[in-house]
Amino acid sequence: MLKKKLIPKVSLISNSEKETQLCAQHLATQLKAGDIVLLQGDLGAGKTTFVKGLAQALKVSPKKVVSPTFVIMNYYKGKLPIYHFDLYRLGNAKELDTLDFDEYFYGEGVSLIEWPERLGKNVPEKYYLVELQHKGESKRQICISYPSKPQLKSSR
Repeated sequence: MLKKKLIPKVSLISNSEKETQLCAQHLATQLKAGDIVLLQGDLGAGKTTFVKGLAQALKVSPKKVVSPTFVIMNYYKGKLPIYHFDLYRLGNAKELDTLDFDEYFYGEGVSLIEWPERLGKNVPEKYYLVELQHKGESKRQICISYPSKPQLKSSR
């Protein structure tokens, strides 16, 4: 079950893809190597749009960001490596055992995971949770929950 060990969330309404990406860019300023962001929402809720905003803030062209539905993971080289997972097509969590996904989770980059409910018992200990909900044709509610003990970025 998601939402374990999270502190209060930020909730806002986005009225466009651009606003969704701006919200993601703001979150990206908090991310560092080893962080994991779980993106939850129905088909078309804006998960990949949110990833585009995160990627842009980490110096990756949003044009390069596409949903990795058929390949499970896309890699983007930016300010930090980005591992963009889409678990939609997984039949069950046991299929993850063959992917060595955990070598990415706590490594040198940021892991962004769409459809995290398919992780099963493999839900990481600490993560950011981004929930996106349809509120109209282009309107989305975005709720972001933070890890209970986020590691603060150093001010070097």
